[in-house]
Amino acid sequence: MVLVNTRFLVALALALGAAACKPDTPDSAAAAQAGNPAGRSPQAAGDNGAARGGRAGGRPTPSITLAATDVAPVRRETIEAGIPIAGDLHPIETVGVRARIEGDLVGVFVREGQRVAAGELLAQFESGEQETSQRSAEADVSAAKTEVATAEWNYDQSKELFKAGAIAERDLKTAEGSAESARARLAAANARLKSTSNMARDTKVLSPTAGIVEKRLVESGERVSRGAQLFSIVRNSVLELAAAVPARQATLVAAGQAVHFIADGRNFDGRVARVSPTIDPVTRSVTVFVQIPNAAGALKGGTFASGRVVQRTLNDALVVPTPALRQSQENGRTFVYRIAGRNIDVADVQIGIVDERAGKAEILAGLNDGDRVVVGNVGTLGRGMQVTVLGSEDQGGRGVGGAGRGGRGGRGQRGNTK
Repeated sequence: MVLVNTRFLVALALALGAAACKPDTPDSAAAAQAGNPAGRSPQAAGDNGAARGGRAGGRPTPSITLAATDVAPVRRETIEAGIPIAGDLHPIETVGVRARIEGDLVGVFVREGQRVAAGELLAQFESGEQETSQRSAEADVSAAKTEVATAEWNYDQSKELFKAGAIAERDLKTAEGSAESARARLAAANARLKSTSNMARDTKVLSPTAGIVEKRLVESGERVSRGAQLFSIVRNSVLELAAAVPARQATLVAAGQAVHFIADGRNFDGRVARVSPTIDPVTRSVTVFVQIPNAAGALKGGTFASGRVVQRTLNDALVVPTPALRQSQENGRTFVYRIAGRNIDVADVQIGIVDERAGKAEILAGLNDGDRVVVGNVGTLGRGMQVTVLGSEDQGGRGVGGAGRGGRGGRGQRGNTK
């Protein structure tokens, strides 16, 4: 009796196992679908869907999880249209200070990198000879003034005597000539005094402008010839950039336009100072001169700067970050990956102004205010791909991501119940 029961149980187990392993047929799938009433729970439906996908070998829906920084909203902002320029910044003026006399330097009072004011003493020549010549010229002037006074008095007296008939006309002419000669000697003495005064003044080397000493070429005690360069001073309170702009764009540039720069990792603003009136025949470009205030000395001469001349400013423009823009390799069209609900969509867009400095681009068509787009390189994307954005309201759709990642029954079931 016990033996019969054991054989019966083994046969029953084998039959049940074969039925479980038998694949579903279209008829059985339809029967199962018909046997599922409308009021059946979503969880049960999810179980059936997962089971069918796993048994039938259905392809899972791809998905991706993005950080909040990988998604940007489409919004209305201010954007600038401009003409890009780049080049090296140079001090607006570099002055070479030269010796006006020949002599020995008895003192050099500044060094490289030192800021100086206009008229500040830079160096001193030996001035004994010049001071002596100046005092001699001053004495000659004083004597000449006395002679002029005496000669003019004699001339005035002679005129009175001539009117009275006391002297001849010849004596009157003699007195007049003596007065003119005295005045000429006074003029010569004044000229000599001015010359010697200039020589005495030139023994002091003064800064012709406010700026910074770039080079010091002499030392105290040296004998310097006339005309030799002593110092080089740069006036860097204003820096200037000479940029080449294509001729087709040069007509859009005018003096006074604002310029936004990036130099040394910082942002600066300047103005167009001048525009060359001619086109370079080789490069077919026009030179634009831009000046940047630099009173605090934040920028150094020779710094490379890149920026844009602001042509016009658009307010309330629909913009997206430029990293969101992508280009098709097939037809060259510009598109973005837009997040529609919890799926990736591909949206063709029409681009207007691109502000490279701000990293923004104007959208003329293809997007609406409030849309969300994927920025940067986040991996392979495609239309219909399911997406989860961490830190956003739709982060709760873990099941969407879970079902897409493997179609495993557990995670897919939880996603369908949300």
